[in-house]
Amino acid sequence: MVKFNYNCPARRGKQIIQKMITRKLNTVLIMLVAIIALISIGGCEKDDATGNETSYDLKVQDVLGVAGTATFIETGNSVTIDLVLTGAPSGVHPAELCMNTVAEGGAVVVTLNPVDDSGKSSTKVTSMDYNALIAYDGFIKVMKSASEPLVILAQGDIGGNVITDTNITYELDTIQPFGVSGTAMFEKRENGNSLVTLSLTGTIAGESYPATINLSSISTIGGGPVVKTLSNVNGTTGKSYTTIRKLNNDLNITYANWLEYDGYINIYQTAVDLGNVISHGDIGSN
Repeated sequence: MVKFNYNCPARRGKQIIQKMITRKLNTVLIMLVAIIALISIGGCEKDDATGNETSYDLKVQDVLGVAGTATFIETGNSVTIDLVLTGAPSGVHPAELCMNTVAEGGAVVVTLNPVDDSGKSSTKVTSMDYNALIAYDGFIKVMKSASEPLVILAQGDIGGNVITDTNITYELDTIQPFGVSGTAMFEKRENGNSLVTLSLTGTIAGESYPATINLSSISTIGGGPVVKTLSNVNGTTGKSYTTIRKLNNDLNITYANWLEYDGYINIYQTAVDLGNVISHGDIGSN
């Protein structure tokens, strides 16, 4: 019979190696468990920031060279609104989330933390959830300072007021001898409302020109009644911006309705009077 010597050096060496391997495997397992735990913790933290976010452009207004973005980030039961401006002057710049559109102006809904010298601001909002904010009828504006709130650095429509790529442009012809002509562009907002931008040439700096949308066509004898009063055209810039939700009689009207509307636009030299029309053009079905 062959007897094995369990105390031989070779046998002891093998046992030592096996113990070392076992220790290393245990160490690896412990590390894997720790990594998995960290990933789980990180995942729980990430649940607070769901990954949903939407950004809106903030465009230059009264101070040239300023632009930026407003980013809405869903964070659990709240929303973080991050503002980033470029080209802003030094100092602290108040910021607000307001109702309605840039073209209309509106009351302050949320006072945001001011933009600091870094050009950044971050505000946690709990009064509205993420879905409500990205559909909201509102806009954001950033002012130059608390002492100069009427000087707007940048502003932009948000939520349902965002301008889509859907638009149509109509020509506005001159009525001699005034020499004023241009275009009327209707743009569709996300919520179906319209932004009407009048762009004229031949206007006089410092003057203000009334504008209306009228029923029927420009060929109608005696003209049609005014159905919507538009914002006056700034004679210096030749521009006018009007958000349209309703007609003057409070009847709701959408962008799609305007495409089929039986109407025309008048630009007036002074008062809204047919004798003062200096430019006009058919719109919609006309």
